[in-house]
Amino acid sequence: MRKPIIAGNWKMYKTVEEAIALVRELALQVEDVTDTEIVVCPPFTALDAVIEAVEGTNIAVGAQNMHWEAQGAFTGEVSPFMLKEMGCRYVVLGHSERRQYFGETDENVNRKVKAAFSYGLRPIVCVGERLDEREQGITEQVVKTQVERALAGLENSRAVDLVVAYEPVWAIGTGKTASDEDAQQVIGFIRDLIAGMYGSELAEQVRIQYGGSVKPDNISGLMNQKDIDGALVGGASLDAGSFAGIIKYRGR
Repeated sequence: MRKPIIAGNWKMYKTVEEAIALVRELALQVEDVTDTEIVVCPPFTALDAVIEAVEGTNIAVGAQNMHWEAQGAFTGEVSPFMLKEMGCRYVVLGHSERRQYFGETDENVNRKVKAAFSYGLRPIVCVGERLDEREQGITEQVVKTQVERALAGLENSRAVDLVVAYEPVWAIGTGKTASDEDAQQVIGFIRDLIAGMYGSELAEQVRIQYGGSVKPDNISGLMNQKDIDGALVGGASLDAGSFAGIIKYRGR
């Protein structure tokens, strides 16, 4: 059975002091949670402090991006080796904001996915369609291209530890969310894609999240869908009470 994974993407919010305060408060509110994996993804500047603050808790830490090289003349970049050395366990790759504002391509995401695994990091690979693509009826085509290119050449032994986050771009930070049924339809489609690439047995082990305006009042309906294994949470993860409410869905 797949263990749910709920991750908070803090984006470009929280100073070091604010990040420490948030994660300490969160840890107190979710200390009794054992059946859901909890991840927080602070900005780079707060990673070290947050990793230290969550030591001994049930909260793991991830980064929001990385370069695919271990080192080099890449001004402003952070390598997978550096993240692993700090104590990161996860890294978010291919987020729509990286694609939209910083020219992230499927090919670069693929490089980063392979590099993450090479250094012992688990990638959370984001895919999803824009509003105009949904209105054109090409959601599955867009998602298929993103998944296949992001995972191209990835070995079965590593693909099994992959996390995929389906985030329809039109639902990120807008207050809109896909219906439970729509989210399930696309996430089920992604699982079928992975089955086609790696076999159905492996596909049943891969965890697939939903992201896009996830809140305490809509998480239960999403999590009741058979193929949705968690959430990649944006704004609601910036408040300990709100994020804890999402993590403790179904009254655990």
